[in-house]
Amino acid sequence: MITERTDLRNIAIIAHVDHGKTTLVDGLLRQSHTFRDNQHVEERVMDSNDLERERGITILAKNTAITLNDPKTGKPIKINIVDTPGHADFGGEVERVMNMVDGVLLLVDAAEGPMPQTRFVLKKALQMGHKAVVVINKVDRKDAEPSRVLNETFDLFIELGATEEQADFPVIYAIGIDQRAGLTTELSPDLQPLFDVILNHIPAPNVDADAPLQLLVTTLGYDDYRGVTAIGRIFAGKIKAGQRLARLTTDGRNLAESAKYLYTFQGLNKIEIETASAGDIVSLAGLEEIAIGETLADPANPVALPTIKVEEPTVRMTFGVNTSPFTGKEGKWGTSRNLRERLFEELRTNVSLRVEETDSAENFLVSGRGELHLGILIETMRREGYEFQVSRPEVIFHKADDGALLEPFEEVHIETSNETVGAVVEMLGSRRGLMTEMQDAGGGMTRMVYIAPTRGLLGFRYQFLTSTRGAGVMHTIFHGYDEMAGPMSTRATGSLVAWEMGETTAYALKNAEDRGTLFVGPGVSVYEGMVIGENTRGQDMPINVCKKKHLTNIRSAGGDMEIRLTPPRRMSLDEAVEYLSDDELLEITPESYRIRKRILNTDDRGKQTKKIKEQMAEA
Repeated sequence: MITERTDLRNIAIIAHVDHGKTTLVDGLLRQSHTFRDNQHVEERVMDSNDLERERGITILAKNTAITLNDPKTGKPIKINIVDTPGHADFGGEVERVMNMVDGVLLLVDAAEGPMPQTRFVLKKALQMGHKAVVVINKVDRKDAEPSRVLNETFDLFIELGATEEQADFPVIYAIGIDQRAGLTTELSPDLQPLFDVILNHIPAPNVDADAPLQLLVTTLGYDDYRGVTAIGRIFAGKIKAGQRLARLTTDGRNLAESAKYLYTFQGLNKIEIETASAGDIVSLAGLEEIAIGETLADPANPVALPTIKVEEPTVRMTFGVNTSPFTGKEGKWGTSRNLRERLFEELRTNVSLRVEETDSAENFLVSGRGELHLGILIETMRREGYEFQVSRPEVIFHKADDGALLEPFEEVHIETSNETVGAVVEMLGSRRGLMTEMQDAGGGMTRMVYIAPTRGLLGFRYQFLTSTRGAGVMHTIFHGYDEMAGPMSTRATGSLVAWEMGETTAYALKNAEDRGTLFVGPGVSVYEGMVIGENTRGQDMPINVCKKKHLTNIRSAGGDMEIRLTPPRRMSLDEAVEYLSDDELLEITPESYRIRKRILNTDDRGKQTKKIKEQMAEA
């Protein structure tokens, strides 16, 4: 029999990057007295991953829960909260957790309004029939325009096909960092208005607790003491710790399992429990081979739930064993077996990722939702002690039914100063971008929207930031596949390449400075074929950066002391990936990353270049 769980609410909090989502969750946890009054808790407590804290973004979806008293009955109501990523590259995280909830809190910046990721996530929520509570955050900003943002949000709901009921959403105004909210811009001293709206407008789950068990696994974790943990929502029936289960895999197999340990969420902790019922979000330990998208069911009546569907990757890179002369010096794990095991292990938790073996046992094709998605994986593996090399990202093409070649396109949202608009327009034009919208954002800024091929956006972000003097803001979201946009300009500069192994000297680098921008300073170990700088001209240039000044007398001995070098350009990992050309690789170790040529030997590389030119001339 279907009943309503009035003691429970399941919600997801969704928003664009930097709109204050994780900070608001902090406030919900604190004001629901989840923490003791004297308990010290870090800010942005839900961003527990080191990379999340460093980059200021949420990468992994996380579960928490608070308990509130129902103002009508005084009885406690548990609210399960899922904090979701705010970047489109981690949309796979968003897509799978939408299965766990019955409603969403949509957080929108009071100045910026709905942004690309807002659109992406909201569309997923509306398609699943979820109701939304709109929270207009940061109303204390000097450039805040809550009424305009509300109108834009309503227009977005209509544009995305919201039903009449979904479009009639409640609105809360808030300052997340101050933990204040209100039904108008005149805010209460706390978040109570938001709590009230959640209880009144987010529907309680309708469940059948007496039906055979059905639980969909949406997230995997790891417990130091009890191994792999599977997190999911119970859609029907009940589950007890230790009971026998049927694990229904995505390929149709029925495997016998047992849930040894059962947990529920409370605040930031997992509480061990004996039983849970339909509607609850729980964590199970002791299922070592479990995978995301599988159903845990009653062995007597094993019926699988619809598996989780995630949009396909659009970008791929080759991950391979490090073959540089420095291999094995800085890494802990570097063999093809190490690399293979780590990449395929990632598939268990990263549902948007794809890993394919190649003809070579030392190389793997890794596909993801964007450069950032793959960049986070690279950085994570580097910190774990892995040593490997990656190729330049490339887009994944599809073939239409009529044989036409299709490529992915993205919707690009840009805000830049009026002085740099011309440069941005020129750059995106050369990359086959089509402008669909342009408007004055006020304060000397212009907003533009483009539809551009993903191929043209690879390596574009650094050039964009350089051209806009670091003040431009760019967000992208997958638009769809369409016919190829045709040829486009690539990197206009060449590379300065070391032609011998050794240690760089100030004397040699001073001579090299005239050729372009250096990536290394003096006293750095280099090898033949390693990229040590960017040539201002379009071709690569081998250069000796290890040459020493021959001393002829005592007076010249201090000559190097007088050499003043321009500080080298220190690239981040993301910038180094963006810099790569087709004939280059990025060597990655726990201590460093180096750009190198695929063919290290200078003579062999010259022969290869000559051969390619001859083939192009014949064609």
